[in-house]
Amino acid sequence: MADLALVETPIPGLVVLHLPVHEDARGWFKENWQRQKMVALGLPDFGPVQNNMSYNAHRGATRGIHTEPWDKFVSVATGRVFAAWVDMREGPTFGTTFHVEIGPDVAVFVPRGVGNSYQALEDGTVYSYLVNEHWRPGTAYPALNLADATAVIPWPIPLAEAEVSEKDLANPTLDAVTPMAPKKTLIIGCRGQLGRALQVDFPGSDLVDLDELDVTDAEAVAAWPWHEYALVLNAAAYTAVDAAETLDGRRTAWAANAAAPATLARLSREHGFTLVHYSSEYVFDGTAEEHTEDESLSPLGVYAQTKAAGDIAIGTAPRHYLLRTSWVIGDGNNFVRTMKRLADNGVSPSVVDDQTGRLTFTSELSRATKHLLEVGAPHGTYNLSNGGPVLSWAEITKTIFRLAGRDEADVTPTTTAAYFADKPEASPRPLNSAMSLAKIEATGFVPEDAIVALERYLSADA
Repeated sequence: MADLALVETPIPGLVVLHLPVHEDARGWFKENWQRQKMVALGLPDFGPVQNNMSYNAHRGATRGIHTEPWDKFVSVATGRVFAAWVDMREGPTFGTTFHVEIGPDVAVFVPRGVGNSYQALEDGTVYSYLVNEHWRPGTAYPALNLADATAVIPWPIPLAEAEVSEKDLANPTLDAVTPMAPKKTLIIGCRGQLGRALQVDFPGSDLVDLDELDVTDAEAVAAWPWHEYALVLNAAAYTAVDAAETLDGRRTAWAANAAAPATLARLSREHGFTLVHYSSEYVFDGTAEEHTEDESLSPLGVYAQTKAAGDIAIGTAPRHYLLRTSWVIGDGNNFVRTMKRLADNGVSPSVVDDQTGRLTFTSELSRATKHLLEVGAPHGTYNLSNGGPVLSWAEITKTIFRLAGRDEADVTPTTTAAYFADKPEASPRPLNSAMSLAKIEATGFVPEDAIVALERYLSADA
């Protein structure tokens, strides 16, 4: 008896599995679908939600070529079939074909967008297939004429002698088929600093902000076509740290930073899309000198608590990347631009020198997101900031002043306690915000030095 084996085909993503079959005088047994073993061999963990059976009374029954917008895992329960596929996806492999005979010892994984067909080779054949989406009324998909010569499918039983539906014979030829487009990317919070940066690295994405899609609105969520997306980038968040301590701010922060991520995680499980979410070093109390991904959550204020709750929720999505970041700087009002404006206006500020960390430019955060997806990094949590030395806010401000032509001595260091002494409503801040970057660096990503990025940022603003 052969071992379980996976064989690739000329159609990208279409793979054949050879299954061990245990036979004796009574018949046979096989593990037709075994997630752990098959995923370990390289089969996508495609998350089937439905099992269908197609009974074919007579030899020669022929079905297809249908290109449903979901993944399939096909096999036979009884009998044998000649199965054939045509790549109907946009791209250089459009029109590529592959065929194989399927008996008890063979199964095939069919990715979305690949046209599927088969011909029963025995009476009483039962063809079985798992799919990872439920059928939806009104679902349209490309179909190809079974007799199209351009498909180059050598049917064992000539179609003139086979049992074929009129519909399958009337489908268009390959040159008249519109290729199936890939699933899309959705950027939520597209008008924020991070959302604008993500648009550069993910061009062509669908873009929504609160007025187009409020993820805290159950009706809006139910009406959105989540099945159309392979990737959802959640750049939306409530970031008013001090306002989150107020009654209205607390409610808004919990809705945006905790409830919305929980909803997206549920949708990711249901529809199979990859979910990318962005968090903050505020989920830690700042007592550790350097934060790692596996540090226990210990949020101080309300904003921090909502972000920590969102982190926990995101972790329930099977395909997720949680990028935890710090001191974010992008296109809009931010600390760097405020300090540059003070420098230009002749102001000499007092800036805290007992809060330390690294700046994170949104362009770097977006670049890291693209990297993790392109290299297929393991799902999970990754710390991400720019690289270089750990600095205080006061040291960063001195650098900004120097680059603006001001004397660094014009920046007066102060403590967090002194700075917030007359602001009792302010949220507590973690003093140590530096994060270990070892995990994301192990994937091949090298963060740019924060000061180098700061110089370029200020130069672009000049």
